[in-house]
Amino acid sequence: MRKPQAIRAAMLAVTLAALLPAAGSAGESCRPGGQWDPACLRQAYARPLAEWPAPQVEGQVAWREMAAAQAPDLPSTLPYPMLKLGIRLFFDPALSASGKIACASCHRPQHAYADTLAVTPGHEGRLGRRNAPALVGVAGASSLFWDGRAPTLEHQALGPIADPAEMAMELKELPAKLAAIPGYAEEFAAAWGDGAVTLARIQGALAAYQRTLAPERTAFDAFLEGNSKALDDKQLLGLHLFRTKARCMTCHNGPALNDNEFHNLGLTYFGRKYEDLGRYNVTGKNEDVGKFRTPTLRNVSRSGPWMHNGLFGSLRGIVNMYNAGMFHPKPANAAQAKDPRFPVTSPLVKPLKLDERELQALEAFLKTL
Repeated sequence: MRKPQAIRAAMLAVTLAALLPAAGSAGESCRPGGQWDPACLRQAYARPLAEWPAPQVEGQVAWREMAAAQAPDLPSTLPYPMLKLGIRLFFDPALSASGKIACASCHRPQHAYADTLAVTPGHEGRLGRRNAPALVGVAGASSLFWDGRAPTLEHQALGPIADPAEMAMELKELPAKLAAIPGYAEEFAAAWGDGAVTLARIQGALAAYQRTLAPERTAFDAFLEGNSKALDDKQLLGLHLFRTKARCMTCHNGPALNDNEFHNLGLTYFGRKYEDLGRYNVTGKNEDVGKFRTPTLRNVSRSGPWMHNGLFGSLRGIVNMYNAGMFHPKPANAAQAKDPRFPVTSPLVKPLKLDERELQALEAFLKTL
């Protein structure tokens, strides 16, 4: 005679077979009567990743599947002398005019290589307009800065060093300044073959080190690799919502949970304090006004405050904004109505209709990343 536990397991299997969609499809099959069934969800996500409920995305975007974070294979990709030089440069305030600001002053290792401030004070306390983005997983970025103006890490490296509002260093003076510091000539020789200190070599060493900045592995990675207990029921529901009803994978997909694209979320502040035209400043195209690069969500709970201006200090607040469909500004006057640059919020951003339990679950999942 079959034991009650076995009978219940068999009944659950039959129920799942009837309720769950075919492998790879989506829907609310684990929500009979309007209430999420944790056992049903856990069964669905006990399958191999390729058989998980498929993401629901807005529009015709080419989403990529999630993947666990992997540490870089340093011995085969980066000689130790180059790594050592890149680390020294990244943490050395000598790269700034004042001798007080290093790359790590704005990109803190314990904070996903972002900063705790909305906008970090730079040279002589000057403030720019943008938040220091997280650098974890930056090796996979196809462009750098919030507006994508740098195509590679090498191109990006000297920007903050020369920026008057950041490190304010005269680039033509930097090689000689570093060459005069004990130990640098020897470290450049070990990394490059001779002791010449050049801007190109500074760029190369900084970029090489930044490519090693992999996200810290989390419970989410353990779950992706088969540890079914790594996420609790609330976090698992959040994962399912992230992939389906909340449509987060429209933009946050792939190993780094970003699409390397630019989107307008309605946060341009057009004609007001905090105005930032974003990608438009690079391309000059009206359709790019207010677009910013999609940030990684890896280690996101440690990289706040968030958004390009750092004005949002709560993950729950951001979830609430997405749930409401973000912002869709209207022209404040006739001049704005006629301005061809007036920003248009992305059509990919629409209200999500998540209830309170779902909002809590989605926030809980984000904290596992």
